[in-house]
Amino acid sequence: VPYSGEIFLFGEPACPKTRAKIGYVPQSHAFDFSFPITVHEMVLTGRMGNKTGFMRRYTPEDHRAAQHALSRLSAEKLGNRPVKELSGGERQRALIARALAGNPEILILDEPTVYVDTPTEEHFYNLLTSLSRDITILMITHDIGVVSRHVNRVACLNRRLFMHESDQVSPEMIARTYGCPVDIITHGDIPHRVLERHGDDS
Repeated sequence: VPYSGEIFLFGEPACPKTRAKIGYVPQSHAFDFSFPITVHEMVLTGRMGNKTGFMRRYTPEDHRAAQHALSRLSAEKLGNRPVKELSGGERQRALIARALAGNPEILILDEPTVYVDTPTEEHFYNLLTSLSRDITILMITHDIGVVSRHVNRVACLNRRLFMHESDQVSPEMIARTYGCPVDIITHGDIPHRVLERHGDDS
């Protein structure tokens, strides 16, 4: 197991210049939605990574970038809404718009569907499919059965990283990751969840 090393982004060591090329979408509970700001003001904070120095004021270009990010998500009407009034699905769109405002080349999402219902989740995945035409998306999730229908490759991590150049999640892949046999339970043709088997059921 490596205890040290160096991370390269876009062929360069990680630094403020390369970090600015990455947009990060945290789990929705990690953002304080009780803060008294509008969605537009929230999205503007995604521009802070593009600024340096002590006098970091928002420019007309920043405001245009924030508005464009909301437009990409068909969320222009949310701009003047207080963030505390947003629904679960609207919160997700606002968080993604915030990440997109900095014009990143990679979008990283951390468990983005944990707090949304099933219809909102399906709409969310369709949205990501649309965005993936212009930007690389890396999503962290435990919902491996469902997400496999929306990605083009899967990486499984459990102390070691297992990279699969495929969108298919097989029992063998999961067993190799978790170190034990597993069953993939399905409803029809759609994987629903993964159940670990720790011994003989007889």
